[in-house]
Amino acid sequence: MIRLADIIFSLFGILVLSPLFLLVGLLVKIDTKGPILFNQQRVGRWSRDFFLHKIRTMKVDSEALGQLTVGGRDPRITGAGYILRKYKLDELPQLFNVLKGEMSLVGPRPEVRRYVEEYNSQQKTVLNVKPGITDYASISFVDENDILAASDDPEKAYIEEVMPEKLKLNQKFIENPSFGNYVKVIFLTGSKIIR
Repeated sequence: MIRLADIIFSLFGILVLSPLFLLVGLLVKIDTKGPILFNQQRVGRWSRDFFLHKIRTMKVDSEALGQLTVGGRDPRITGAGYILRKYKLDELPQLFNVLKGEMSLVGPRPEVRRYVEEYNSQQKTVLNVKPGITDYASISFVDENDILAASDDPEKAYIEEVMPEKLKLNQKFIENPSFGNYVKVIFLTGSKIIR
């Protein structure tokens, strides 16, 4: 049921939002040099790597300076990037990941391999399910960048404080991956973005 919903919702989203895709792409091209899309290798179900698609919101080659985004005013983020991130518009291309079956609309956010290697055996259970665009952790940690910006060592804070809490919240959906829970997370995410 969830896979069917993923196909229907992602296909519908791609079709309906195609004018927005074009507008966002144009905004990125006007604002900065470089590609519109940013494809990053992430770890998916059963620990298989895949390329997660996003609208590029940072200057080209910014990832070489670190994989965490720190604070609302990270100097690597482009002018258009601030707007796209604020309204989560940079996540739109992940609808293609969902359509391809690499992700679901709801599930644990996929991490880069560097942080997955920090998981303990219990935390690795998130790799038994498809990663998602949104989940309970995404809703609770909507201000994650600001939390990390307040730390003297953002990466340490992410690994030791933020990541374990997010992984605990991931279990909430993993333990009850029902269609009702799936719809609830989508509704809560939409409400959070609107607010």
